[in-house]
Amino acid sequence: MIITRSPLRVSLGGGGTDLPSYYREHGGFLIAGAIDKYVYIALHRTFVHDLIIKYSKMERVTEVDAIEHPIIREAFRLLGVPASGLEMASMADIPAGTGLGSSGSFTTALLKALHAYKKHHIHPHDLAAQACHIELELLGEPIGKQDQYIAAFGGLTCFEFGKDDSVRAWPLKVSEETIFNLEDNLLLFFTGYSRSASSILKEQDDKSRKSDTAMVDNLHFVKDLGFQNQRALESGRLDEFGRLMDVHWKHKKQRSSGMSNPRIDAWYECAMKNGALGGKIIGAGGGGFLMFYAEDKARLRHALHEEGLKEVRFRFDFEGTRMVTHD
Repeated sequence: MIITRSPLRVSLGGGGTDLPSYYREHGGFLIAGAIDKYVYIALHRTFVHDLIIKYSKMERVTEVDAIEHPIIREAFRLLGVPASGLEMASMADIPAGTGLGSSGSFTTALLKALHAYKKHHIHPHDLAAQACHIELELLGEPIGKQDQYIAAFGGLTCFEFGKDDSVRAWPLKVSEETIFNLEDNLLLFFTGYSRSASSILKEQDDKSRKSDTAMVDNLHFVKDLGFQNQRALESGRLDEFGRLMDVHWKHKKQRSSGMSNPRIDAWYECAMKNGALGGKIIGAGGGGFLMFYAEDKARLRHALHEEGLKEVRFRFDFEGTRMVTHD
């Protein structure tokens, strides 16, 4: 039995500049934080000739090309694992489509398990690169690279996306006190509904490819905010980080009409009137999770609880995609 896990993530600055349509022209930069909510993959040898796959549905196939789930099919193809004598199952702490990068976490956890099955050791950078190859190149998803890289590396990590498709990763230089305060003061609330990131990101991707001035200028501004967030966090100025979140959200909403809606706007205004310094929708937008920075946490929790939102408490994960067991 092989069991792997891969962390979900929250974006801490510069989100959106990790799409190839932007960084190949201008270079990208962002900060992401892996959290202690996970996607799990279990891989088990069986005595049957089929490959049994269990996720939100179940598949039983005798050849890799017959696998319906696109990521699973391409991962088995990429590593040359045959569709026989195996059972694979996936589980997650948080539902897919909620903006926490579950697709990238799923892909890295699956690849980690398949590499272990083949008795391969793989570096986090190579693991993330393979996951990006599957999702962006083989499947043509209009998404960015942060989910795969932060899932593989874990921690509070800065990523620089080069025009030549290179990715450089390094830990955010923050004190232990800042990490604890950030964990305490960042609050995550589920809006109650999920959405597909692809449709919203496709609009950004299309406009970036066409060098739409408003979109490119927006992403330039957001990238600069990412560097400002880095300076604020590394100097322990968390109030400033909170205020920058509010600036970021106002600009993020301008990228797509599907980024927000009247309910999300009302919840955001309620939070800002009840102790939040700033916040945003995590991920592509349109649903999923709202994250706020607040020092008056009790007041904010009470206000959003009255609005019917459910809080999900978290800590940061510093292990990245890892093996849980390998028997």
